[in-house]
Amino acid sequence: MISKKVIINRLYTGVPGLDEVLGGGLPEHSFNLIAGAPGSGKTTLAHQLMFGLATPDRPAIYFTALDEPPSKMLRYQQQFDFFNLDTLNRSIRLVNLADDSGADNLEKVLARIESEVEAHNPALVFVDSFRSVAIASQNNGNSLMSLQLFVQKLAMLMASWQATTFLIGEYLSENEMNPIFTVADGLIWLHQSVHRNSVVRKLEISKMRGQPSLPGLHTFRMSQAGIRVFAPAAPIISALTSQTSGTPTRLSMGNKDLDEMLGGGLPSGYSLLVAGPSGSGKSIMAEAFLREGALRGEIGVIAAFEQRADRSHGAEISELISTGKVGLIHTQSFDLSVDEIATSLMEEVQRLGAKRVVIDSISGFELALAPTFREDFREALSRLFTALSGTGATVLMTAELEDRYQDLRFSPYGSASSTDAIIVQRYIEVESQLQRVLAVVKVRGSAHSNDLRVYHIDDAGLQIGTRLADHEGLLGGRPTLRTHASSEASASA
Repeated sequence: MISKKVIINRLYTGVPGLDEVLGGGLPEHSFNLIAGAPGSGKTTLAHQLMFGLATPDRPAIYFTALDEPPSKMLRYQQQFDFFNLDTLNRSIRLVNLADDSGADNLEKVLARIESEVEAHNPALVFVDSFRSVAIASQNNGNSLMSLQLFVQKLAMLMASWQATTFLIGEYLSENEMNPIFTVADGLIWLHQSVHRNSVVRKLEISKMRGQPSLPGLHTFRMSQAGIRVFAPAAPIISALTSQTSGTPTRLSMGNKDLDEMLGGGLPSGYSLLVAGPSGSGKSIMAEAFLREGALRGEIGVIAAFEQRADRSHGAEISELISTGKVGLIHTQSFDLSVDEIATSLMEEVQRLGAKRVVIDSISGFELALAPTFREDFREALSRLFTALSGTGATVLMTAELEDRYQDLRFSPYGSASSTDAIIVQRYIEVESQLQRVLAVVKVRGSAHSNDLRVYHIDDAGLQIGTRLADHEGLLGGRPTLRTHASSEASASA
């Protein structure tokens, strides 16, 4: 009978994002498998874990069972920023098992591992590649049962030594029948998703005993800094959000007439979708929103996916970015994941304490994604909106619409229902001239104008005029003058 709950210590891996996906860190003294196809990043992840975890008080032994010498492996791994020569000399021991794994006796391999562990008492043990040990065993006539017995003995030995263990192996599918999958406490799978010319790396925690890891495939990127895992954006309830009750404050859009149409400005913490065709002034409205915030001491963040905001949004926005009043998220990559973009955006909002966020535009956002993520784009956007709203920031997003005149849509992504407010812009033809109109379609929980207002763009931004009271059919793109009878009926109503 267990009279006291056992507390399992969790180790922080040093791999950005991995602890969140694991469910709070790696269980100490666990027996883990890092698996995946060749080139998926297994050895890089193992080395990053080793350098992140190893200390003089928590030493590591790294067994290599490959035919190539450890010096060759280290020559490539030291190109990464996480590689630390001081740690290698003081806290990490490298042991080559190539001769032992090539023998026809798994007991010899186990005896070598056991002797090294007993002699040096490591807290961390890595065996790379365990797959080569298994293949050598099977090629020399050992049965699957002997391999299973070997794995079980190794797991029991590591548990008795209280070592956190990682076996690295080339496995193509978790559906393989393999004894190690049953014995392991944790299974970390690395995948590569190939779609046309796009390659996306994904990580999956298919098993982690004793803690709730995040299910599903999580994208990761490998750079000179090493591996970074992108966990799904989770809502963070800010102190401001949790303490605020009653009617929210209103934020000015930087345009007095637009504030009036919104019912006194945009409520703080809301998400606003500005939808319109190319050239309708969406980015100009977003620019005024950020500029107004800077004038009021409210730091902003802009995620620009179509053009660089510090080059294309005017000298004033460029100055706000250079002076730190507006943070910039911009990437030239075209194989991103929603979680990667969301992570960058959330980190910048939290770093700056930003109150205003602009995403310009959702259309460019989608094009920046790897093709494998576009099918679930709508659901991913909803998660991003929820996460951003939890920070207390007010969000303005722009969306490109093809103006079909007879087909009135607010967003091609089905995101209109997820936002708190919508402004729609359209082109119309009046007396053989192209004019622009806008309307506030929605402000959740607030009265707002229902007018269709003509506006034009000049050097000072959007200039909103009056509504065309003597015209009808504006949403069709080609309005007509009202008849005298209909004008009188409208006036009497």
